[in-house]
Amino acid sequence: MRRLLALRDGGNLTTGHVRVAADALGASERTVWRWLAAAQSDETAAAYPGARSRADARFTVTPEIRGLLALWKGNVRAVHRELVLRAARQSPPADAPSLTTLHRAIRRDLTPGERAGLAGGERAALKHDVFLARPRGWRNQVWETDHMQAPVLVDVEGRARRPWITWFTDCATNAITGVAVTPVHPSRESVLAALRSAVLREDPYGPFGGLPEKVRVDRGKDFLSRTVTAAFDLLDVTVEDLPAYTPHLKGTVEGLNRAVEGMFLAALPGYARQPRPGKRASRPKDEVLLGFEDFTARLLDWTLWWNTEHRPAPLRGRTPLDAWQDDPTPLRDVPAADLWTFTLEDAGTRMLTSSGIRFKNRDYVGPWMTGQSGIQVRVRFMPHHDHRIEVYHATTGRYLGPADLADQATEEQVSAVRRARAARARRLKKDLEASQRERYAAVNQPEAPRRLGALTTAQAEAELAQAAGTDLSGLAMPDLIPPAAPPADWRTPASLAALTTAARPAPLPSSRDSAPVVPDGPAPRRGAPPPTDEDGDA
Repeated sequence: MRRLLALRDGGNLTTGHVRVAADALGASERTVWRWLAAAQSDETAAAYPGARSRADARFTVTPEIRGLLALWKGNVRAVHRELVLRAARQSPPADAPSLTTLHRAIRRDLTPGERAGLAGGERAALKHDVFLARPRGWRNQVWETDHMQAPVLVDVEGRARRPWITWFTDCATNAITGVAVTPVHPSRESVLAALRSAVLREDPYGPFGGLPEKVRVDRGKDFLSRTVTAAFDLLDVTVEDLPAYTPHLKGTVEGLNRAVEGMFLAALPGYARQPRPGKRASRPKDEVLLGFEDFTARLLDWTLWWNTEHRPAPLRGRTPLDAWQDDPTPLRDVPAADLWTFTLEDAGTRMLTSSGIRFKNRDYVGPWMTGQSGIQVRVRFMPHHDHRIEVYHATTGRYLGPADLADQATEEQVSAVRRARAARARRLKKDLEASQRERYAAVNQPEAPRRLGALTTAQAEAELAQAAGTDLSGLAMPDLIPPAAPPADWRTPASLAALTTAARPAPLPSSRDSAPVVPDGPAPRRGAPPPTDEDGDA
């Protein structure tokens, strides 16, 4: 290296000399040139070419670089450009690290999880974390529950929809204790239906069930609704509300969500994530979708297979049914009638009248109400099931019976109303889109936005007249019936006196001691002619 420096100082250094030195040192020509540049300012680098600098002098990742990595979503080249610009703005200009040095420092000072988090956020960083497995515990110690939108299109009354699955799973045995399927978005009613199927152990729900000690949920508003939490309180079940965006804290049900897609849903017709040919994935027009009833039946069959035949790896060769039956933990059962009562929403007390029970501005009647008019009752109902309510005695709590909606519309009428509402919604959406569809001129220089679209005077007047005709406040005419004239001893401005009717003055205000005289019959309208008798005399 010293010989190369001497040749360079004498002006006799050539590319051939560098190539020969690179072959002898086993390095690239670019590396040798870099060593020469470092040896000019550091004698140690000349004596030991390629030796790394001291640890305290090497470039490291600072909080400033961390902030730039987060700003540029992990783009190292963009961060390097920013550092070069900042170094050039300093006085005097400073030296910025090379791109290779920056890459090396980031790989050395940041963990893979930190690099992923700075580029993609907390969710990306979680993929590089290590999670401990919970002890399996015993059956019904902990359940986990979740909603899952099935990636399968199903025929629901002639429309292709993706149904939702709500289920409960036992963490100790990996058994699916309860399941409910909803054609559209789930609600608290879906949670209560799945909870009933999970707790009951009679046919057709199978041997799995009973009351758990704890249920884990993930801040879902349906699982934390007043009705569901009240049902869990009545059943003496603790609800563990997990933090948001922490799927690893309920890994049993999240693993079930992944397993059902790869093991069952992917083979069904209408699978939405099936690879399709072409640039834009689209469903074949001739594809026949499953009906909602058929989809539910197949899902329940797969649930039975999972519980009785599938052998998950954590169970070490056993099925969930084997693990359930091998566990001697006693079960807490609830009678079906009591469970139905506990999972209904309480609507308070009502009075049973001759018209039935008034609930949500509608009347509900039942055959058992004969002779019961005048008693106080307590109303319970299943959310969104408006056709029926359950009635209990307000004092004793005794179940009296169901009550159905009086004068309930037929299915044809309900379908017609739904079609009319859908048509009205489409018209409203079209009108709103038309009112918001504004075009602006394209610009290539900074200037204020300029709307496009021209109207003639006649078009503008016609549209304004149409808008004014639909404004009810604009159609009001307060001067159609002028007010009566004030009493004669009042000092009324001339501008107000001209707006009143001078034919009949207003009556004097009565004193507190004397009562006003009210004529027989209905009071005459303001501005109407005085009443006449049968002969026509006033």
